[in-house]
Amino acid sequence: MIQKTATLLDFLKNMGFRYVAYRAWHEVEKRTGLLKRRFPTKLIDQKFISKEEWSTLPVHFFDLSPTFQLADSELTSLKNRVDAFRRGYLTFFSAQAYEVKDWLTNPATGYRYDATKHWTEIPDFSAQAGDIKYVWEKSRFAFLYDLIRYDFHVKDDQSETVFGEIDSWIAENPINCGPNWRCSQEISSRILNWTFALYYYKKSPALTAERFARIIHSIYRQMQHVAAHIPFSRIAVRNNHALTETLTLYLVGVLYPFFPESARWKRDGKRWFEEEVAYQIYEDGTFLQFSMNYHRVVIQLFTWAIQLANLNGERWSEVLYERARKSLYFLRTCQDDATGWLPNYGNNDGALFFPLNECHFRDFRPQLDALARALGEDELNKEGEEAAWLQPWSVSYGLSSTPLRLTEGDVSLSRDEDLHKVDLSVKVIHTETEIPEGTYTFNKGGYYVLRDRGTLTFLRCGHYKDRPFQADNLHLDIWVDGENILRDAGSYLYNTDERWTRYFAGTASHNTVMLGDYDQMRKGPRFIWHDWIKESRAGWYHHDPFVFEGEFTGFGQSGQPVTHRRRVTKAEGEKRWVVEDWLHNAPAGVPLHQIWHPGEGFSNQYSIKAWDQSGNEIASTETDGWYSEKYGQKVAVPRLVFSTPERYLRTEIKVLSDTRS
Repeated sequence: MIQKTATLLDFLKNMGFRYVAYRAWHEVEKRTGLLKRRFPTKLIDQKFISKEEWSTLPVHFFDLSPTFQLADSELTSLKNRVDAFRRGYLTFFSAQAYEVKDWLTNPATGYRYDATKHWTEIPDFSAQAGDIKYVWEKSRFAFLYDLIRYDFHVKDDQSETVFGEIDSWIAENPINCGPNWRCSQEISSRILNWTFALYYYKKSPALTAERFARIIHSIYRQMQHVAAHIPFSRIAVRNNHALTETLTLYLVGVLYPFFPESARWKRDGKRWFEEEVAYQIYEDGTFLQFSMNYHRVVIQLFTWAIQLANLNGERWSEVLYERARKSLYFLRTCQDDATGWLPNYGNNDGALFFPLNECHFRDFRPQLDALARALGEDELNKEGEEAAWLQPWSVSYGLSSTPLRLTEGDVSLSRDEDLHKVDLSVKVIHTETEIPEGTYTFNKGGYYVLRDRGTLTFLRCGHYKDRPFQADNLHLDIWVDGENILRDAGSYLYNTDERWTRYFAGTASHNTVMLGDYDQMRKGPRFIWHDWIKESRAGWYHHDPFVFEGEFTGFGQSGQPVTHRRRVTKAEGEKRWVVEDWLHNAPAGVPLHQIWHPGEGFSNQYSIKAWDQSGNEIASTETDGWYSEKYGQKVAVPRLVFSTPERYLRTEIKVLSDTRS
């Protein structure tokens, strides 16, 4: 009883009274049926505008006629996915193809949801149904981009297929019923993707007057749902869900001005999105979800927000442009130049909202380049397809507080007085395309990066004022010449057995130290952690050699606060790292375990050795580990563990062929 009370108080302290009060009231609404009554299922069809009237609205979308040509290999991969789609197969989370027979069946388990049930009666997870994200994935409609891109590159009209899929979804998913009405973020991304298709096929005969009216009515009802449930995302969730939903409210208000609530959605959505950006993106450009892939979701949202507001004569508050630019800088700093990949760090559910390229899922260059161009900065891949689709060369004056730098020569301007838009025909001197070598510190998020002669050293050391998702402090990622030689294990699945949740979210799946079997924080149900880390400090303290030092206080469930201190030393230009770990105030009799997750081929090219405080070499133990590069996938891999009853370890990692070491 005492432990339960302490846990409850810890939860209240961490999450705050507003969160707890809202969640409690939401549960009351759900159990009493109040929530069900607020989201009725019997609603009459409404007509707002004809297709012809819509076609003449003074509203501007992406140009959707990019000057871009795929390489033969890229075109082949695109064709293969479209052919698979025609046979009823869809790739889930950029990872694995499943046969999908309808909108309600989980292809991984075969469980079919009941579309007659109100969405409040649908659980996020049950052992029988499996992970609900497998049902949501097709209903997100990201597959439309493959069909549209195929149409564009092959000149094979896909409009009937696209609108047939939308028609099918509307018929099988009654308003406010079934799993696909369960999540407002899923609804929001679906609406954005439908909107892309509507504008691409704006003049298509397949978009009949009747079909257009049906789609517009569905968009309206779905956005009513999002607007009515927005407090849940802004209070109870407050992460990329809130960013997606508030931006979609704004964009629907802009692009569909004929809905009765459009003016309000536009006004509130804009204000809320700016507030969420200011809160969720820290001042150094890091993100409160502590996840590289979720930060990429935000990057995509930034691109849509900036470009579509710009095209329609609107402007965001300065904080949005500032945080977008700093996010771009942070992610580029953490990016491997050879591959475009970032550390497999933080929660990753495979989200990629607008897949407009043929790059590998882990390659962030398409999304970072698209945002860079929207901000008037240089892009790493100047021929990137995603940037071409989303960034027509049309910028409004006053885009950002940092003016574009122009070369000498003529500048041609044409101004549209109604849209407050300026078209520039100029040569632009952009910012540097590459991040210089050296050390980088992002104190707010707790990230520390060293870029040195083809190597990338990435460390995390921070404390939490916002909800943590993984117990991974002082994790160390090392990249050499495009290879992730020591890596993060990934996320696997959110809705799975406790064994897998504990491993992938816990300390055991990261390159750091465990105290016995204790995680750095105490795991609660689902995404909850107790005993948040509240104290940490870190930084780069020396050059040549580069020296990082960081420490945090955690492991509260051991019975006393324990401080883990880590020092990483790397001589400039050498492929050799020395890692020293200390535990202070650790209870006696509980061993120190230093954990490493080597990449493929590590043992053939690199050595890793450890010594105790007396200089005695400690043999590593190869244990069963797991690696999840993409959501829903995991493979067994060797995991190396150095264990000692002492409170210090010194470890050396070096390339075998590097004679300088």
